[in-house]
Amino acid sequence: MRLTVGFDLDMTLIDPRPGMVAVMDALARETGHAIDGEHFAANLGPPLDLTFRQFGVPEEEIPGLVARFRALYPDVVVPSTRALPGAAASLGAVRALGGQVVVVTGKYGRNAALHLAALGWEVDHLHGELWSTGKADVLKQHDAAVYVGDHTGDVHGAKAAGAESVGVVTGPCSAEELERAGADVVLTDLTGFPAWLAANAERLSARVASRAPR
Repeated sequence: MRLTVGFDLDMTLIDPRPGMVAVMDALARETGHAIDGEHFAANLGPPLDLTFRQFGVPEEEIPGLVARFRALYPDVVVPSTRALPGAAASLGAVRALGGQVVVVTGKYGRNAALHLAALGWEVDHLHGELWSTGKADVLKQHDAAVYVGDHTGDVHGAKAAGAESVGVVTGPCSAEELERAGADVVLTDLTGFPAWLAANAERLSARVASRAPR
């Protein structure tokens, strides 16, 4: 049975913050709403509609703002995004073990795919617009042994799926917050992930095999 590893995208594999600030600031100028791009970029994770509610945007305007954000995104965010340290090597480490990579993100799927293409990353499956425990069903679908993310919501998603939770502190959550949420291991960033995966691959594969119907 192939080892399947799931990854979050924003602030786990990629850093899109400069473009995120620019898009949100553009929306603030266009609408006059008090949308804070810096605050948004520093707290990536929750869905856009929830974010706009937190900024006080009237409910009836939120669908239009989400659509406008997604329209601006390809030309503003994708070109300014960089891979986080260890990201490419972590994807390669899964491949080296004969495993498959699943990216499960809260980001709009089409824009997530643009990031992967821009960085030249090939993954086996990509699922967008999923947050926290909403990620569990697709992780179960792919029988993921591990899910890697930077947010407590990612930890909750991994645990709900019965996957090992690997947290990285490259996003808005501290090591202590990730540990309190239930992360099985917390890394400074993805540079330590290939070695961790190699050391634990046999155990993880056995764990997945034990879940298979007999």
